Amino acid sequence: MGKLIETEKYIEKAVIVGIHQKLSDVSMEQVNEYLDELAFLVDTAGAETVMRFTQSLDKPNPKTFVGTGKLEEIRSYIEKNEIDIVVFDDELSPSQLKNIEREFQIKVLDRTNLILDIFANRAQTAHAKTQVELAQYQYLLPRLTGLWTHLERQRGGIGMRGPGETEIETDRRIIRDKISLLKKQLERIDRQMATQRKNRGKLVRVSLVGYTNVGKSTMMNLLSKSDVFAENKLFATLDTTVRKMVIKNIPFLLTDTVGFIRKLPHHLVESFKSTLDEVRESDIIVHVVDISHPNFEEQLDIVNATLAELMENPKPTLMVFNKVDAFTYVKKDEDDLTPVLRENHDIDYFKQMWLNKGDVKSVFISAKDKINIDEFKDVLYDMVMEIHSARFPYNDFLYQETEE
Repeated sequence: MGKLIETEKYIEKAVIVGIHQKLSDVSMEQVNEYLDELAFLVDTAGAETVMRFTQSLDKPNPKTFVGTGKLEEIRSYIEKNEIDIVVFDDELSPSQLKNIEREFQIKVLDRTNLILDIFANRAQTAHAKTQVELAQYQYLLPRLTGLWTHLERQRGGIGMRGPGETEIETDRRIIRDKISLLKKQLERIDRQMATQRKNRGKLVRVSLVGYTNVGKSTMMNLLSKSDVFAENKLFATLDTTVRKMVIKNIPFLLTDTVGFIRKLPHHLVESFKSTLDEVRESDIIVHVVDISHPNFEEQLDIVNATLAELMENPKPTLMVFNKVDAFTYVKKDEDDLTPVLRENHDIDYFKQMWLNKGDVKSVFISAKDKINIDEFKDVLYDMVMEIHSARFPYNDFLYQETEE
């Protein structure tokens, strides 16, 4: 089974599983990159990935996700190595989950369930906890088995079931009641947060967005001199943090938001609606990208696609390519006639590429090593000042500064 560390905390051993769909546009190299991210998720959840399995299929097996031969190979490895958890990189259907659990006889999670578990562990405020709990129940509802789950043992089973009602139906009714209650709680909290946003007045609002673990919280700490939790884990920040900032005597509000990720569970997106409202109602988007990540362009596209779903009209955006201190590339020999790949481009290539995109401003920085921070502040100041000047005419602007 798993191992013990010095604090005697038990570390579960996990294997991860992904498939390469031959008919899709996703290459086997990308599948392995996705499994790297899944392993990072497993690590963030507190377990240890000891093995990964991949299989090429035309489409997932409707009964067991992978083929019978691969299923047997995984089962054999589980038994020989005393594995605690199997994690699949895609969402499993209720029947697939049931069949795989019956085969392996250990805990089986899919990507969605794992992310929900991390969110549940990271949620700090009542708001975030309510959002996560709602998403968990919505995920659980179609996946109930015929076993009595005792979701609310404290309420007792006697008197709760109608004539002929089975335990599974009771479970479903309890969950539906809980979902209804949580939705009402969130509606109340959302109204309160909407009122808070209105009470912030007309100050320019700037939202930090980006893929998870790109350094948004580190930037927040750097700019606002606040102490926002930041670490090298996925979803280190769940709760929206808003700080009042001043650059060159111009005040504005800076918001740090939850990180996006590939295949972010739909239930979570719905549950975190009010958190995403901070982005929707902002005046300026600061899109933070980890340029040192080998797949940063896909991460950038995922965030842009999510933002396009959130907002009908694009907002003024500043692209901030963070972690230039960690950027590496492989220089090609002049005699090498093979095609130039992404990893062969130096950072000047990407600077030039984004410089030519006149509609989007961009800066390249390191929040950790404080590289090029002054240029970032100058560009952000110009964007904030443009909106601020339009919002506060000259006389009002003088009054605003006096109030400050």
